[in-house]
Amino acid sequence: MAAEGACWGEAGLLGVCLVLFWGAKAEQMDEHLKREHSLITPYQGVGLSSSSLWELMGNAMVMTQFIRLTPDIQSKQGAVWNRVPCYLRDWEMQVHFKIHGQGKKNLNGDGFAIWYTKERMQPGPVFGSKDNFIGLGVFVDTYPNEEKQQEAQKKRYSGGNQRIFPYVSTMVSNGSLAYDHDRDGRPTELGGCTAMVRNLNHDTFLVIRYVKRRLTILLDIDGKHEWRDCVDIPGVHLPRGYYFGVSSVTGDLSDNHDIISLKLYQLTVERTMEEEKRDKEVFLPVVDNMKLPGLETTMEPMSGLALFLIVFFSLVALVFAIVIGIIVYNKWQEQSRKHFY
Repeated sequence: MAAEGACWGEAGLLGVCLVLFWGAKAEQMDEHLKREHSLITPYQGVGLSSSSLWELMGNAMVMTQFIRLTPDIQSKQGAVWNRVPCYLRDWEMQVHFKIHGQGKKNLNGDGFAIWYTKERMQPGPVFGSKDNFIGLGVFVDTYPNEEKQQEAQKKRYSGGNQRIFPYVSTMVSNGSLAYDHDRDGRPTELGGCTAMVRNLNHDTFLVIRYVKRRLTILLDIDGKHEWRDCVDIPGVHLPRGYYFGVSSVTGDLSDNHDIISLKLYQLTVERTMEEEKRDKEVFLPVVDNMKLPGLETTMEPMSGLALFLIVFFSLVALVFAIVIGIIVYNKWQEQSRKHFY
């Protein structure tokens, strides 16, 4: 695939191409691999020199067949960032990755993130990268922080809202939103799905597609060479000129987080005049008609002093109004008597 299929040469299945159908109204697209935004073996474009296309950060290491963001060791973080800003209008990022380690189920962490952001090479608490970022983040989260903190999770999330980990989610931010790590990003999540991606004997893939302001995420993690839907969000406006990157972090628990390849394809899509007008250039990320859960502003309850002052001054104003009313009424009566006599 780039747009409609996938060729698994890196997995040893040369010549096997899988077609991905996008419905009866699938659009015809041309795709072109953009090497300046792709990370493939033998990783010659990775390094510290100014001519390198990709730059390592933290504990990330270049191996023969993969780039290890973090080893299966506690308190490590690493990343690899593209040096070249992406000005493509429509694109598709294919991520070939592997997560594995000695930890048992739910005793591993923490996962990794795929970025398309204005900032690059800035370490932080969100899977090894900075918080309050500007752009797009896709998170492959392998540890349920909220579940461990809330014993009553099943009761709280009854009715189909319970999330099963590992879990893939996505978030778009204009710099004003913070990723709530303790709640696994739930307050700012635009969409997501369960993804059992640890310690598998077959290859695992994730695709991020951005076409006509529509963000789509698909997974091939079952070893069947079949893509399945994870996220599909229309009306996502991402500026051009941002950077691609991948980062990871481990805490008290750990895993090996390996990136085997990143392949960025330029998609050439025909647009109508109406679509051209609708897809105007933007300068900050925004999502149409999307109220992020948990971000609604709520009025804080008033303190006792504030409530007392409001009641006190209201009574003073009422008494003052009554006194003024009585004075005006008495003057009116006095004038009436003078006219009578």
